[in-house]
Amino acid sequence: MQIPIFTVDAFTNRPFSGNPAAVCLLENDLDEDLHQKIATEMNLSETAFIRKLHPGDDFTKSSCFGLRWFTPTNEVPLCGHATLAAAAVLFHIQKNTNSVLTFVTLSGELKARQVEDHIVLDLPLYLTYPQVLQEVQELIKAAVGDMIVQDLRYSPDTKKLLVRLSDAYERSVLEELQVSAQRFLSAEKTGKVKGLILTLKGNSSGKHKGHDFYSRYFAPWYGLLEDPVTGSAHAVLSSYWSEQLGKKEMLAFQCSRRGGELKISLRNDGRVDIAGQIAVVLKGNLTF
Repeated sequence: MQIPIFTVDAFTNRPFSGNPAAVCLLENDLDEDLHQKIATEMNLSETAFIRKLHPGDDFTKSSCFGLRWFTPTNEVPLCGHATLAAAAVLFHIQKNTNSVLTFVTLSGELKARQVEDHIVLDLPLYLTYPQVLQEVQELIKAAVGDMIVQDLRYSPDTKKLLVRLSDAYERSVLEELQVSAQRFLSAEKTGKVKGLILTLKGNSSGKHKGHDFYSRYFAPWYGLLEDPVTGSAHAVLSSYWSEQLGKKEMLAFQCSRRGGELKISLRNDGRVDIAGQIAVVLKGNLTF
């Protein structure tokens, strides 16, 4: 059996930066267990599977497809960067002729469209609520040690904990912070956290001006120590920072080693548009 597969770096326009995802184009249904086996073999934070919803569908002409995402250890309900990568494969490699693509996913229908040199994802926007420090004190200590935490929020829909560091810190402090995410597993006692976001307000002056906020994202609960650039975390960050900054249009930067930039626009329908660029770095076939 042969399955076309691609590696796409998302939220960047340069190869070997941004967040890599593998994308498989499924002409026919795949045995259920093979999705996970392929994702484990690819060993990237996500492997996306695009499938036809009807026998007569065509990757070049159809506008609606099924989409699933798998980490090396399990299936996840939402992945932004792998959705961007999937849309890129259809738009750029398959030369899909539609202006908007719709993906049927575990998080409902997600739409992707091309706007100049970006692909724009229409994602759910997730609200955050104040989180009591006592419940997660050990986890915060494992993440940031004695650093000053300015705000603490929790997103029940995504099970993500948002930790805002003090505005007194510079971007370099977040970038250089040594985080041992494996320790989060034993430090997290509530059972309700499945992702940890560290975030910092942007600096309007200095060499990195222009970014409204910075972040890093860790999800060892899904076998992902640190994710390079995370669309789903920004579906949480967008609502938080929009409220904090009083802005609907923002530019964000995720400060992982690879790094990536996201353009954010809160919509009037309670969702969020997150735009990024892509670089295709590998084209081939899985053979088994």
